[in-house]
Amino acid sequence: MSESAVAPESPAATTKPAPTVSVVVPTRDRPELLRRAVTAILGQRYDGPIECVVVFDQSDPAEVDVTTATTATTGGDRTLRYLRNDRTPGLAGARNTGILAATGELVAFCDDDDEWLPGKLSAQVELLARHPETPLVSAGIIVSYGDRDIPRLAPDRPLGRADFLRDRIMEVHPSTVLVRRAVLLDRIGLVDEDIPGGYGEDYEFLLRAADAGGIRAVHQPLVRVLWHARSFFFDRWKMIISALDYLLEKHPDFRTEPVGIARIEAQLAFAHAGLGDMPSARRCAARAFRHNWREQRLYAALLASTHLVKVDTIVKLAHRAGRGI
Repeated sequence: MSESAVAPESPAATTKPAPTVSVVVPTRDRPELLRRAVTAILGQRYDGPIECVVVFDQSDPAEVDVTTATTATTGGDRTLRYLRNDRTPGLAGARNTGILAATGELVAFCDDDDEWLPGKLSAQVELLARHPETPLVSAGIIVSYGDRDIPRLAPDRPLGRADFLRDRIMEVHPSTVLVRRAVLLDRIGLVDEDIPGGYGEDYEFLLRAADAGGIRAVHQPLVRVLWHARSFFFDRWKMIISALDYLLEKHPDFRTEPVGIARIEAQLAFAHAGLGDMPSARRCAARAFRHNWREQRLYAALLASTHLVKVDTIVKLAHRAGRGI
């Protein structure tokens, strides 16, 4: 008998098939960026099937000019679906429309102006397989702002609710999220559609995900995140104040974490400064100082409240450093 006849069974015959991943891509009026995002999703070097669900918010679905064929370099089947957001207008409703329509065992998010790097899914699915107790995994990002690319690495350790109360951990960006769909629906819950303006919906979702079993991250940048000179939320200060107040009311345990509550109070101070309400800005900054005088945002808010530096100048300087306010 030949040696090949008695060789052990091949790994392909014994290995469980790679799970189907449904990728939810909310979009609104950015066709060229959307095409780039969808191309990167369908071109992933991943052996399993990928279902890309593009959800058009406040507009009718339109086809994206990309190929969905399986190739030797990408791996499993690729399908592309188009839906219209039939829930609350905005990002949260669009994400939920896609989540509820998804058929995959795993659900991923990708914003229409972000771009996955080729090995993103494979690395994350492998991490999930190594940690069956973990419902959600993330990865590092590359922040692209103007002519600068700033890598931001996610922490290389399990992250729990206390971590997210203390810090937003912006490296755990929504476009890096890969979550077990069953846990999402049963224990985490859909994205909150009641947050004013949808501001911070991703952060609020992560607080609940961290509480439902924790979050892990691949310790390398796997998503390119585009920061615009003027974001969708820039200068919508009243809405931002309402959203931050909503977050504190929904999650009162922020008040048990001085560093975390100081961060939110400093953000409120900055938003009041952006609105031109300098007395309120200083009051919020004072509360932030009492909780954590090391919180840098409170000094940015105080600087803005003096009129010596414009609010948008401070935001632009922070973005050039790969940081947000």
